[in-house]
Amino acid sequence: MMQIPEHRSRLRMQPLTKLANSPKWQLETLRALNEPLFLWFTHGQGRITVAGSARGFHPHNAIFIPAGVMFSFQAMTRVQGMAIYFGSDHGLTLPDTPLHLRLRDGTSQSEVGQIVDAVQRELDGGRRLAERAALCQLGLLSVWLDRHRAAQAKDTTQAGPRNANERLTARYTALLEREFGSAFNISDYAAALGVTPTHLTRACRASCGRTALALLQDRRLYEARRMLSETMVPVQEIARGLGFSTPGYFARAFAQQTGQPPTVWRKAHTSMARH
Repeated sequence: MMQIPEHRSRLRMQPLTKLANSPKWQLETLRALNEPLFLWFTHGQGRITVAGSARGFHPHNAIFIPAGVMFSFQAMTRVQGMAIYFGSDHGLTLPDTPLHLRLRDGTSQSEVGQIVDAVQRELDGGRRLAERAALCQLGLLSVWLDRHRAAQAKDTTQAGPRNANERLTARYTALLEREFGSAFNISDYAAALGVTPTHLTRACRASCGRTALALLQDRRLYEARRMLSETMVPVQEIARGLGFSTPGYFARAFAQQTGQPPTVWRKAHTSMARH
């Protein structure tokens, strides 16, 4: 399987207004990053799917997504807040499972807001050792996350434990992220997970409203778009590296989702390869 790495691996922040304005295919396709991501929402609402479980988000929601966990994002209104990308070499002790925290008390909201603001001041201030100082602030955020992870388990108003469908979908998305470029079909994935294809599809639909096949196809075509826009790898090689049986099948699937053949889409997005 061919995969191109994420461009940036250093600590950085991005306003959620900018993230929400990204192309729809970049936001709404389940995919994973090679670094942890923290989202802090101060305004707006929408829907986020993490490890196959879809839930709504609102102001004063904090969401932590570990590296390698598939997620997608859909804003339904204008969204404000910050996204913190930790980078691949952050050296912090962070949760290894996703967290979705709905903060209702002012103290918790103030605590996380102050940490996010402190990180932004360091990264935007241009001072010597700014990234090191920002990582120290994120060390406080890691403690904050651990404390709220324990509190969440006792709070029945927070998102409860995953049900059987969500647990199976989480296992499927984790396997899918590792194997989407292989020749695995849904029967192969189901067999690896110890269930039938029908059971797997039913669980995925119940958890996030998509079939197992749709998630697989979307993930492959997301990677295809990345490779078409960011590399000059030939289309035939992309098709083969992403598990499509023939270049023709890949071209038809790509055109059905995007409205353009791969070569035409690449020409329209070549500027992204230099971004």
